Parts: sequence; structure tokens; C-alpha cells
Amino acid sequence: MWFCVSKCCPVHRIQILGLVRHSSHLSVSEYVPTCPPTDPTAVQNLQDFILRSKRLFVMTGAGISTESGIPDYRSQGVGLYARTNRRPIQHSEFVGSQAARKRYWARNFAAWPQFSSRQPNLAHRALVNWEKTGKLHWLVTQNVDALHTKAGQCRMTELHGCIHRVICLCCHTVIKRSELQEKLIALNPLWKEQAYGVAPDGDVFLTDEQVSYFHVPSCDKCGGALKPHVTLFGDNVNRELVDSLFDCLGEADAMLIVGSSLEVYSGYRFAMKAKEKGIPVAILNIGDTRADHLASLKVNARCGAVLPRIMTIDPQQQGIKG
Repeated sequence: MWFCVSKCCPVHRIQILGLVRHSSHLSVSEYVPTCPPTDPTAVQNLQDFILRSKRLFVMTGAGISTESGIPDYRSQGVGLYARTNRRPIQHSEFVGSQAARKRYWARNFAAWPQFSSRQPNLAHRALVNWEKTGKLHWLVTQNVDALHTKAGQCRMTELHGCIHRVICLCCHTVIKRSELQEKLIALNPLWKEQAYGVAPDGDVFLTDEQVSYFHVPSCDKCGGALKPHVTLFGDNVNRELVDSLFDCLGEADAMLIVGSSLEVYSGYRFAMKAKEKGIPVAILNIGDTRADHLASLKVNARCGAVLPRIMTIDPQQQGIKG
């Protein structure tokens, strides 16, 4: 979701742009699509699915982070594509245009204080607990928000990278995004644009006038252009990374998809690979997904309403007396 940023940012100006102003104190419900009440039977079915697994492979998408105050792209009524005709920057545009990189970093700079402050929610923390009990074999996330890392997840791969890191396009040196923020502040001491809201990829909307006087640093080592260390739209995920994750999936005995419509092929192919390997698939997501026909179980509910209720250890098998 993209938002207008301005020193004064009057509401009527945002309405003319076809955007909606949001304060930094939005309720979670504004980012989470509507869904029916959680079905206890569906939760029990998912509980049984998880208990049967000894080596669970989990894939998460933007739907797990909406309850932390980060909107997604595709959710009906609340996603970026539903609220505006704006689209995230394409890889080819970022790499091929200095002006595009300048616009991107100006917007990201304005959004960063809010975006980087978002914290893990109950669903993220539940998955960390699954790892601690030995239930979770591996987790792959399509998200770039670092919330799994903040929650303490260790057995994890960020499929599309992480917006909290920055890479040089020339020498491939990687630095922390917080380090770049300090450099941007030093280069733009008078640039005081203010962001109203956050986006799935830490973006906001700025006018050409606002961007015109923004300055972007180059790589300290080689002078090359800096890029968020993520797979931008139109780019491909590293093939060796995908193959290594396929190996992890092949070691699993079940797959759970959490908060993803799987409309992007880079995620959908894992569901297809699971089906190919005869690995049962369960899905927890609000609304339809591209892989519904591949799943043996589908739960239509909020991630935070279900995952914390799932036990990963059967009390009877552990000899726990009631």
C-alpha cells in the first residue's frame, strides 16, 4: 500500500491523488481482510494434521504480517491493489534508471521509521515455539519484513531477501538498512517529509518535487548503486537457493502454507513440488489461494487466531496426565 507523504499533507490533496490517508496508529483490522468466525472443527483438523507430522515444512506470506500492521498486496478490500492503482517498482526499472532509484530511496527513507518499527505478532511467535519443540523442520517466508527474525526464528530462509539489508549492485557488499538510514539522514538534513502509513515493501508515495532535492549515497567501497537486498518484482529468485529449499521440502513429511495466496510463482512452485513428492499440504489463509486444489486441508481464518491454538506435542504421547 502506498501513501502520500508531505510536510503538511492536507487530506484533500490525498483524495485528489486517489489515495487514502492513514495515520501511524491504525487498528489491525484495517489491514486484515474480513473472514468468517474461526471454525473449531477446522482448527481441530489442522491440529490433527500438525500432530501427524514429524518434520513440518512451513511457508509464510504477507497474510501473517497484516496483524502486525503491514498491509499486503492482494487481500480483498484492504490490499495495495484494492486500494490504489499504484504498483511496486520493477527490478528492470530500479537497475536501469538512476532517477527510479532516487525515487525509491526517497520513499523508502520516509517510510522506514514506521515500517522498521513493526513487531512480530502471535502467529510469528507460535511458529518460533513450534521450532523449539522440534516440530518445525524448516520455514521459508516470502516476506521481506524481518518479523520472523525479530520473533527469534532460526530454521528459516527468506525467499525474497530482507528489506532490512542493502546490497551494492557492483561489488555486492551488504550493509544493514539502519546503517543506510543514518547516511541518508546525514545527506538530507533538511528533508523532513513525513510518512502516513506503511507498505508491504516499505514504500510510500512522493511527488517529483519532493524527490528532486533528495540525495542518495553510493557504496562506500566501490561507488556503486545501492539496492534493497530483496527480489524486486520482475526479478528471479536464485536457482541454487530454490533447489536447496526443495531439498528441505523433500526431507519433510508435511507442508503448511500460512497467509499466502501463492499468486506469485516463486511461492506456488513449492506447493506443486510438495504434491509431486506426495507430501500432504494444508493451507491457513483468508480467502482463496492458487494452491487450494493441491491441499488436503484448507482453513479460512486469521493466522493469529489459529496458530497459537495449535499444539505441536501430543500430551498422551508425552505421558502427560490430565
